[in-house]
Parts: sequence; structure tokens; C-alpha cells
Amino acid sequence: MRYTQLGRTGLKVSRLTLGTMNFGPQTNEADSHAIMDAALDAGINFFDTANTYGWNKNKGRTEEIIGTWFAQGGERRDKVVLATKVYGNMSPDGQQPWPNHDKLSALNIRRSVEASLRRLQTDYIDLYQFHHIDRNTPFEEIWQAVDVLVQQGKILYAGSSNFPGYKIAQANETARRLGTLGLVSEQCLYNLAERRAEMEVLPAAQDYGLGVIPWSPLHGGLLGGVLKKEVEGARRTEGRAASALADSAVRARIQAYEDLLDKHGLEPGEVALAWLLTRPGVTGPIVGPRTAGQLASAVRAVDLELSAELLASLDEVFPGPGPTPEAFAW
Repeated sequence: MRYTQLGRTGLKVSRLTLGTMNFGPQTNEADSHAIMDAALDAGINFFDTANTYGWNKNKGRTEEIIGTWFAQGGERRDKVVLATKVYGNMSPDGQQPWPNHDKLSALNIRRSVEASLRRLQTDYIDLYQFHHIDRNTPFEEIWQAVDVLVQQGKILYAGSSNFPGYKIAQANETARRLGTLGLVSEQCLYNLAERRAEMEVLPAAQDYGLGVIPWSPLHGGLLGGVLKKEVEGARRTEGRAASALADSAVRARIQAYEDLLDKHGLEPGEVALAWLLTRPGVTGPIVGPRTAGQLASAVRAVDLELSAELLASLDEVFPGPGPTPEAFAW
């Protein structure tokens, strides 16, 4: 495994981030524990979760599964850089939250940290991430809450997720004025097929020294060899991938992608991850394996070298927006 600094911090993290969103809803506790053990064995030390994972009536379940894994000992907690998130309503889906039981008020941040620590069976969180912007809470209040938690030793760093570029700037300019560290990472939707983050989010992250942690690196499975699997009957296309492939233009682009990599003898999913690792400012994409085999495939991507010719061909199949402001101006 290879490692890098998380943004401008001194924290060393693996070039792959283990995503845990499937733990509970799709992967049972025993298999989830086995995947986390395999991740550590492969050198992955950066684990990402969120307080709402588990979903609906089981929100918090994913953190609980990680907590029971930590409780097994064997230096599991000491070896992991643990990231979780705050913002979402922890009530079952469809229920209105009780006032102050969601978003980023100082009260909810304090309450949510304590609840996550209990579920995770740990006394600190390495990276505490804001899962979404809160339009009603000023950053002065957010940073005051964060600084108290840092002083208490309950969190070490703060990061954002799904923030636009201007909010990254706003957050860190406020932090600078207050003399505090500010955001050190941004977790955003970014992959070969979805490159809008290159217009504003990635430039802002680079300028402010944030590590970028892409989520959905295979774009809901579209970049994982979905058409080949469909033909072979290995897996039925469903969900977001099925909806996207109903568009003939999208299907043609995915087919061109798979044909290109077939000529090079490469696996689409591994190339999609390896491509992200070539992008400036990217710390490591989030991989959410449901099985140990999927984890092994992701690990291979770290050592996959993509030629300049192949990178150029990938840009032809999935052209990015180009630099800003030229991408939307003259």
C-alpha cells in the first residue's frame, strides 16, 4: 500500500479509503469484520463512515459494527484513521427530526459526537466531517464547537463532504480569521464519468490545502465493467446504473470505455480507481467492497500505472469540463 498526507496536515493515510456504507444493510457483521481485517492486512488505514449509515430504522448500525470490531482489540483502533460524519436526521426515514437533532448547530455537533463515540466504542474520532452544508448555521458557531471538541480530545481534524467550492473558501476564511485550523479534507462525488468537481471544488480544495476523498469512484457501478457483466449474466444491472444505461448516449460511452480497456487487457474498475489516483489533490478514493474479492481488486489499482496514451484516450471518452473560469466563460 502507498500512503500520502491528508491535505496540508501531518496525518498519513492510505491511497485507498475503506468505505463502510454497505456494513449492515448489505454486508452482515461477521463479513464486515472480515473485510476490515483484510483491509488492515492490505495496509489500508483510512476508514470512512457516517452516523446515518445503516439507514432508515437502523441508522447508526454501521458505526456499531465498526465499534464491535474495534472492541476485539489487536491494535485495530490504533492502526485506523477513523472518519465519520454529522448532519443527517437520525430519526427513521420520513420522520421529522426533533428540533436541534440534525444539521450543524453547536448543540447537534456536540450531541452527535457523543453518540458516534458510544457506537464506535472509541474515545476519539480522527476526522469529523460535515456531511452537507448547513445554510442556517454560521461557520463561527461551527468552528467554536469543533475547537471545544478538539480541546477535549474527542476529535482531531474537521472535514467537509458535498461542499461547493465557495463554501470551502467561506469555511476556511472564517477559520483563518478565528485562528483555527479549518477544513482539512473534502469528500465529493468525483470519477471519470462525473468530473464537474474539477470546475470549482478541486481548485478550492487545492488552494486551501484540503485532501480530496472521492466517493462513488465507479459511479454506481457504471465504471466497473457493467456491460460485460450484463452480457455474461454475472450480475443484473439495477439501481442508478440501470437508469443511466437507459440513455443510449451513456450506454455508448460506457461501451467505448470497456472496449478501450479490453484492448489494453485491463479491468475497468481498477482503471477507474487508478485514474483517480493520478488526479492532483486526490488523497484516495472511497472503495465500498461487499466482499473480500472486491477489496482485493481495489488494492491492485494502487500499483496500476496508466500510460500517457491511455490517459489521453480516457479523456476522449470522458472529457472533463476544462479549467475554470474558461470552462464556463470565454
